[in-house]
Amino acid sequence: MHERSSVAELAKSLKAELDRYSPGGKLPSSRALVERYRVSPVTVSRALAQLAAEGLVVTRPGAGAFRAETRAPATAGDTSWQELALSADAASELVPRAVDASGVLVTLAAPPPGVIEFNGGYLHPSLQPERALSAALARAGRRPGAWGRPPTDGLTDLREWFAREIGGGVTGAEILITAGGQSALTTALRALTAPGTPVLVESPTYPGMLAVARASGLRPVPVPTDADGIRPDLLEAAFRATGARVLVCQPLFQNPTGALLPPDRRREVVRIARAAGAFVVEDDFARRLVHEDAGPLPPPLAADDPDGVVVHVCSLTKITSASLRVGALAARGPVLERLRAIQVVDSFFVPRPLQEAALELVGSPAWPRHLRTVSQELKARRDTLTAAVALHLPELALPHVPSGGYHLWLRLPDTLAEPTFLATALRAGVTAAPGRPYFCAEPPAGHIRLSFAGVAGPTEIAEGVRRLRTAMDELLP
Repeated sequence: MHERSSVAELAKSLKAELDRYSPGGKLPSSRALVERYRVSPVTVSRALAQLAAEGLVVTRPGAGAFRAETRAPATAGDTSWQELALSADAASELVPRAVDASGVLVTLAAPPPGVIEFNGGYLHPSLQPERALSAALARAGRRPGAWGRPPTDGLTDLREWFAREIGGGVTGAEILITAGGQSALTTALRALTAPGTPVLVESPTYPGMLAVARASGLRPVPVPTDADGIRPDLLEAAFRATGARVLVCQPLFQNPTGALLPPDRRREVVRIARAAGAFVVEDDFARRLVHEDAGPLPPPLAADDPDGVVVHVCSLTKITSASLRVGALAARGPVLERLRAIQVVDSFFVPRPLQEAALELVGSPAWPRHLRTVSQELKARRDTLTAAVALHLPELALPHVPSGGYHLWLRLPDTLAEPTFLATALRAGVTAAPGRPYFCAEPPAGHIRLSFAGVAGPTEIAEGVRRLRTAMDELLP
């Protein structure tokens, strides 16, 4: 039997027997448990560790395991005073800092059993390089000083690797290692503008960034996009109208539209921001999620930016695992010192074992193999989902089929209310990401985002679309 299932079954059996022992009573020895349940000593040790972590037993080296003392039930208090305390300063705040994390949580929460997850924000376990990650972490743990304190800016070799990946004139000295892309975005927005001020964003855009901006007391101002990304004419007008000093954009496979900013617009965006005396935060989240048929990718905006207009954000998380939270901020000029100071105050540094493991991973032969595999698989899944939507859900408009990223952005018919459709779909056994959180103002129509990276494969994609059809048939006349 698999070791993990053996541990779970033994822990379950031991829990069922705990009532036979009084609080503080000694459980049978490990040797006795090995003989009774016919399992290995390692299984016994791990099962007892699981019960100890749940507060059910206490283990004492050399003495054995004992049933934990019964805890007194928690006393219910009166927390109503907090409502006033948390809102006391709201009247004086230009932008209230109440945090709405719903747009982020919808891609992080695990769905109920049996529900097909079209709302995921990460690769399905079958696409993650689990063996390579485990091997990298094991090798990292054996590196000299692996558990020591790292440099606050990050390991030199890892900073140099990110600089080479960005290209152009970016150097390792202009890189800060961050705890993933979300942390980098938070640091950048806090560094570049003050609470109460506007920040320009693409419309629609990533809800996690909107949440960061609002939690920092900033006022997101939408700049409309089209099939080629953010519109330079409206961007220039937005800078003039608002006096904003920051634009956040995703030039490559924009989330959620999948748009790829063409060369002329790339130059225009940087030129317009430079003329306005503003920074561009480039969220390059999808560069390693390119599809096999995409062709050569344009370099990051930061690769051709001698004036330090662009603050670049990238991460290893999306292409590996949600738990490998290692990313980078790239900037040049005085702003780098401000970014560094904010990051140090917030988190000191990224844990060294994670940085060492990231270095081991990207330097291993498994890394390019993994990138090729994901590139091929994402294209195949995109094609499968696109064909299934066209055949079975023709009422949904798909204005753009992306060549990178992990999702499709679909417009609902005007007669189909977004919340109602998603609730009906969930009852049918499938989840999708709602479109509303991607807009910082009133959305022009209802939308959903369907992720094809977080599901098991083509069979699950087909079944998920079938369930969406069931939900739509229930609602449309």
